Amino acid sequence: MSKAEKTKAFIIEKTAPLFNKKGYAGTSLNDITAATGLTKGSIYGNFSDKDEVALAAFDHNIQQVQQLIRAEMSRYNTVREKLQVYVKVYNDFLKGPFPEGGCPILNTAIEADDTHEALKEKAAAALTVWKNSLTALVRKGIENGELKADIDAEQTALTMIALLEGAIMITKLTGRLNYRKTIMQSVEQLINNL
Repeated sequence: MSKAEKTKAFIIEKTAPLFNKKGYAGTSLNDITAATGLTKGSIYGNFSDKDEVALAAFDHNIQQVQQLIRAEMSRYNTVREKLQVYVKVYNDFLKGPFPEGGCPILNTAIEADDTHEALKEKAAAALTVWKNSLTALVRKGIENGELKADIDAEQTALTMIALLEGAIMITKLTGRLNYRKTIMQSVEQLINNL
């Protein structure tokens, strides 16, 4: 990796938590320079503008979540156990190693839906990847006879995502951890009834 590539990766790593917690509008150039210890010129020597930094930070945060999920899933064999990984990971999102600030899809979707088309597109694409991954996992469970044959895999995937994201949103908004626990029990029940 070249020095320029290392600097770019450093900027992304240091600013990803900022964008995930404060959002695009809430993250200033001063925040970026403070987090990285670099000058404005160094930032813009590696990125054309704040948008490019924000988009790269979103990708970094999504990769963190995906790596966490894959690592946890690799510890299990059955489809049902792999689906339960989402309950475990999202139940512990405040403890880490989840990205600081929570789910980047949720955070970005809320902020960018009417304000930043490129970030909205990134969040929508990430959601589609997640839905497709869950749908494929449920279909695999149907095909191998582990899950009921009459399940709508895509509906199951979308319902799981809605419950998981809703649990994070409600917990962050209210500060009521028992709400997260209640919703996660519903996700577990959904998975167990497949």
